[in-house]
Amino acid sequence: MLVSGASRGLGRAVARAFAANGDTVAVHHGSRRQDAEATLASLPGDGHVLLGADLADPRQTAGLADAAAEALGGLDVLVNNAAVNAPHPPATTEYDHWCAAWRRHVDVNLLGTANLSHAAARHMIGQGTGGRIVNVGSRGAFRGEPDHPAYGATKAAVHALGQSLAVALAPYGIAVTSVAPGFIDTERVTHRLTGPEGEAIRAQSPYGRVASPEEVAEAVLWLASPRAQWSAGAVLDLNGASYLRT
Repeated sequence: MLVSGASRGLGRAVARAFAANGDTVAVHHGSRRQDAEATLASLPGDGHVLLGADLADPRQTAGLADAAAEALGGLDVLVNNAAVNAPHPPATTEYDHWCAAWRRHVDVNLLGTANLSHAAARHMIGQGTGGRIVNVGSRGAFRGEPDHPAYGATKAAVHALGQSLAVALAPYGIAVTSVAPGFIDTERVTHRLTGPEGEAIRAQSPYGRVASPEEVAEAVLWLASPRAQWSAGAVLDLNGASYLRT
């Protein structure tokens, strides 16, 4: 199985969850090779591999799926976790930076996910044994991301992409699902969980806390399991009741 953006945070937790389940994992990284090496070293079991690629580059993205399939002897699970999330509040962001931020978010979060899903699905179809694709979306796709609008918009697009792929790939035994996590305590955002901002973030959930990466990883692991085929097309909210929708 292949996890994109597995250098740290949720991607690392997902890689560990699958490895603990007995799966052989391809750990993908973009620019954080050293962190990805630490992820690889932490995985139980043998045969795991480290693969680098810039998901904004369609050729590198296709090459990543090919390399994972070759290294693992096939590819039956893809977790699309890699994403960009840089602030660009509309009222205070200069236009050139605004345009660049949108381009980068679309290239990685949406097109990178779409292209890697296509490349992985082609391997799964060729193998004839079905497979699983799990996309990591976001609560922000529904709740809004006022300081990160391109992130929220691209994650909404990822949810829609997953549902389209779920219908298109079901005849091949490939189930596609998405998760929509709320705030997760990862290295990237730990600084935001201190002081008054952290209190406000934790107060969004009636549990008075945020998610651990491992909690979300367990849901991803289940969605990728043989038991979860009938969940195809689902977008699973994982936000501790911090945002409810019908």
